[in-house]
Amino acid sequence: MASVVFLRAINVGGANLCKPAQLAKSMRGLDIVNIGAVGTFVVRNQISQQLLRKKFAARLAKSFRIKCEIMIAPARDLMAIASKNPFRREKSGPEITRFMSVLHNRPRKIPALPLCLPSSDDCLLKIIKIERQFVIGLYRREMKAIGYLGKIEKILDAPATTRSWGTIEKVLKVLSANS
Repeated sequence: MASVVFLRAINVGGANLCKPAQLAKSMRGLDIVNIGAVGTFVVRNQISQQLLRKKFAARLAKSFRIKCEIMIAPARDLMAIASKNPFRREKSGPEITRFMSVLHNRPRKIPALPLCLPSSDDCLLKIIKIERQFVIGLYRREMKAIGYLGKIEKILDAPATTRSWGTIEKVLKVLSANS
């Protein structure tokens, strides 16, 4: 089964510069599809997560001289979460961004959900579901709200990288084309 690779903190604020399309091409033996510039890839070849992490880390160090967190998820797990339509009961609109944060592993302790930050009275970010290594939620399109994404790591005591649901939908499209 395919895997999905998420690189954390590349191409942010002029640091950890990487060209994901070039990275994917340089690893052509793995049949990789690059999903945009944020460091999200579908790896269609079957390969263990440990070996895949080593290959990505080595290529990032050699070609771009950067080191970053690498989160890897089995494609079937991501597809299973998405098939449940996690946002079906949530508000939508141009002022709301749907997101998924990906952790290295399943968190040891899960807080009561939904979790609103900074508070339920002034909810800028809402975590609605935590399943396996995935954190699903929404945030208001306000600058203050972005700061609360970093709190996900502190709450769950694990490194996380976040993608908009639009990016996740692009991943799912690639995965479904290969099923």
